[in-house]
Amino acid sequence: MNDIRQTQEYANYLSQIGWRVERSAEINYFIRKLPLFGSILKIQRPQEIRISKIRELAKKYRAFQVIIEPKSSLDADFLVSLGFHLSKSPYLPTKTLQIDLTQTKEKIFKDLEKDAKSAIKKGENIEIADCKDNLEKFRGAWKKSVGLKRYVPALEHLASLKKAFKNNSLFLMTGDESAGAIFLSGDGIGYYWQAFTNREGREKHEQYNIVWEGILRVKKIGARIFDFEGIYDERFPNKSWLGFTHFKKSFGGYEVIHPGTFVKWFL
Repeated sequence: MNDIRQTQEYANYLSQIGWRVERSAEINYFIRKLPLFGSILKIQRPQEIRISKIRELAKKYRAFQVIIEPKSSLDADFLVSLGFHLSKSPYLPTKTLQIDLTQTKEKIFKDLEKDAKSAIKKGENIEIADCKDNLEKFRGAWKKSVGLKRYVPALEHLASLKKAFKNNSLFLMTGDESAGAIFLSGDGIGYYWQAFTNREGREKHEQYNIVWEGILRVKKIGARIFDFEGIYDERFPNKSWLGFTHFKKSFGGYEVIHPGTFVKWFL
């Protein structure tokens, strides 16, 4: 299965928000043009590293920096042999948690930690709806929840995400607007993309119910894997990730580790 960043839907999304996208042999190449400097070429978790194509595009768009996030350690070793170096600041999460959605709902729930089970049962009557048709309301609740502490995507970007992923996107939010999350699906994998919770939502543990609902919904539309899109990685320590990592791990699943981000200037 392809990473979501290698799907046609994601390519459509990035092309709508200002990136140039070249797609060849089902591999997405993302180009960001910068005035005077040329461009940045980015390839994220491709099925294979096609260095001849990368060189061709780097020349075509005058790329002064090439960023590649490989899927495997073998690909990472290949990049090092070409003069790429490992970045200390990865662009994508280097470690994540996944759940096998081919299991029954009952089996998935059984594998949850005690705190997650308890929170979901206590909140089973919480109203949760898909706000896909009211993105302004969804973004407003998100903005109110986090204030100036965190970045909230522009309404136009959320609309582009919805347009690109269509029925493979969910914008779930509780009835009291205390918690919400975006879930995306692509090539058989459902992703816990972005989320917010205000103080009241945290006190009621509403995000547990949001995630559980998201898991069930992406499973229903055919996803075979649920990806939490990042947990704390000791190789690239970011202590701010420790809290939500504990939360995500309460849903069980298994860890998946990626090599990191590799960069080269002037290929």
